[in-house]
Amino acid sequence: MITVQLNEPDFEYDIHSLVKAFYPQHDVLVKAMPREEFPESVFHLVVNYDRKNHMIDFKFYEREQQENGAAEEKMTLGGSVLVDFADRKKTKNELKQQLYYLLTLYAGKTLPWGTLTGIRPTKIPMELLEEGKSEDEIRSYMKETYFASDEKIELSLAVAKRELELLSRIDYENGYSLYVGIPFCPSTCLYCSFTSYPLAKWANHMDEYLDALEKEIAFTAEACKHKVLNSVYIGGGTPTTLSAEQMDRLLTMIGSYFGIADEQGRMIYVDESAKKQTQLLEFTVEAGRPDSITREKLEVIHKHNISRISINPQTMKEETLRLIGRQHTVQQTIDSFNLAREVGFDNINMDLIVGLPEETIEDVRETMRQLEELDPDNITVHSLAIKRAARLRMQKEQYENLHIENTAQTIDLTAECCHEMGLEPYYLYRQKNMAGNFENVGYAKPGKAGVYNILIMEEKQTIMALGAGATTKVVFEDGKRIERVGNVKDITNYLDRVDEMVERKRELLKNCGQL
Repeated sequence: MITVQLNEPDFEYDIHSLVKAFYPQHDVLVKAMPREEFPESVFHLVVNYDRKNHMIDFKFYEREQQENGAAEEKMTLGGSVLVDFADRKKTKNELKQQLYYLLTLYAGKTLPWGTLTGIRPTKIPMELLEEGKSEDEIRSYMKETYFASDEKIELSLAVAKRELELLSRIDYENGYSLYVGIPFCPSTCLYCSFTSYPLAKWANHMDEYLDALEKEIAFTAEACKHKVLNSVYIGGGTPTTLSAEQMDRLLTMIGSYFGIADEQGRMIYVDESAKKQTQLLEFTVEAGRPDSITREKLEVIHKHNISRISINPQTMKEETLRLIGRQHTVQQTIDSFNLAREVGFDNINMDLIVGLPEETIEDVRETMRQLEELDPDNITVHSLAIKRAARLRMQKEQYENLHIENTAQTIDLTAECCHEMGLEPYYLYRQKNMAGNFENVGYAKPGKAGVYNILIMEEKQTIMALGAGATTKVVFEDGKRIERVGNVKDITNYLDRVDEMVERKRELLKNCGQL
């Protein structure tokens, strides 16, 4: 435990995020309350806002054991910064800069992203590019304001440029995207915090789930008929836990209700010459785990002209797959990928996770070598993030002896390997509790980037989300406002209350002037 005492409740989130970034393995408590109410901690940081003298003061304390056995707190490090409290944005940056400097001294290390602790580090260079700033001006700003490393500045700038290029094809105001969640999985992985339910228990309810989804699909298609659908993403869970017949039903429903398919049920994309024109840029089905993929399911997905699928090994090390609860083998991953190519898919993403328990940089190198042999069109590299709902966190005593490490060298290795494979970064985001305080990066061959991935992160377009646990996000007033509404996570509740989920969406769209 690390404790931070404030003399008044302000900037708690920013302080917590920065301290946590330096000490991801520790719980961090930030609160305005008396010292005696704080629990014992590794160190105690006192932050004092002196508004009269325009100062913020920082003092680090550690407990020292005395000869008589008593513990006494002694200040080991301190510093202060002059601020203008009237300018909140500037004050926040100056607070974080001073705290970052002190934490680098105290912890003896720097962070690759400097003071940037948010999930969207590309937002800053993207906004500056849109303002007409030069690349050198952006580099200087990122370095001087956020203390980001040269490598991360170049990465965020490269991604921002590619995102702007891809997003230039989209009319945000008149378009939207669709997410459909299938929250079932063959088993729950050790690190997973997503809404997912074991297939063995829920197999007999899949058709009932599709019935509920159809109600949401029908409402959404009607409510959004004045807009154009730009991208569709079927995720989960593991969508291929659906049978081939159920997958066919789902894809047929989407194509028919939203008017994005021809008479044969094949999706029609914006750049195709067809009698019927749509504005659909991309349709992704997350095929997901190799143990749920069959030829019949792939043929159904391909029959509907789905433009992009994802086959997710996470690692190509057998021992790790067993450890994290993935009930498939490396060979099944290889076979599933080759089968997808044989069926005719020409845009396949593969997800992998670095920082998995007991894995070394050499294990990651071997995973990348095997992926290079398969030659996917996209690779998404995730840094392990252990969220509160994950078994790895909820049952941490059971797994406390597992070695979990992610390093800059490992991240650099994946970037180098992707570059050698002709894949370039096109989107990135970060998460809390991420191993090594790094990032998730999507790499793609030219023309194969995932449009939905960019849209979900940049929050420039409305995303209607259907299914248990899905959250709809409405963007309006030229992107200045975002409102959200979530569906219930529990499947039984979702099935019983799907009409209420529809009404929630209706109310949100009305309140945002979209209906």
